[in-house]
Amino acid sequence: MTDRVSSYRRRRTAGRVRPAAAVVAGLALTLGLGACAPDDTNAPDDVVGQGYESGDGSQKVWAAADRSEPVELAGTDFAGGSQDVAAWRGDVVVLNTWYAACPPCRAEAPDLVDVATEYADQGVHLLGINGTDDAGAAEAFQRTFDVPYPSIADTDGTAIAALQGTVPVQAVPTTVVLDREGRVAARILGIAEGSTLRALLDDVLAEQPGATT
Repeated sequence: MTDRVSSYRRRRTAGRVRPAAAVVAGLALTLGLGACAPDDTNAPDDVVGQGYESGDGSQKVWAAADRSEPVELAGTDFAGGSQDVAAWRGDVVVLNTWYAACPPCRAEAPDLVDVATEYADQGVHLLGINGTDDAGAAEAFQRTFDVPYPSIADTDGTAIAALQGTVPVQAVPTTVVLDREGRVAARILGIAEGSTLRALLDDVLAEQPGATT
């Protein structure tokens, strides 16, 4: 009888442990898909205090009158070419931070490629910012997803520094939309869903040049 009771208790205990383990595993997977680096201890003040969780896919939009000075961001892409967002003044620009081994970066890549293709005729430019990979890893990623736009090799952090105060460095991927004057108009933390990014682009494209309201 004692042996039977002990066996029964072991089965009950195992039954309670397995669901708990499954919940922990599921939570870890959910967090992993949200962003590759969810530590926001150095996030700017506009993020802290908004109930922000790093890389949760949340977005922020700035009214034209509240936008900061034009972003000055330049660098060398993985093919050795020079890239400078100042050359695209008058057009809308999308900046995206990423690296090849980042699962959410891979998840959003097809949507970014589609957006780049669909909006090219409207003068929208996409530029990646990669501060992690060497040229081999970055170019392999670009070939895998047939990425049509360049990415800056930013291992020294110069490009990210140009966005400091707008983009939490820890949140990868992050996508930033610049208006025609080069000012930050919107930001997505975490995966940029295609429908969300298209809606933001449509709003910025609809603005009249020089709009301040």
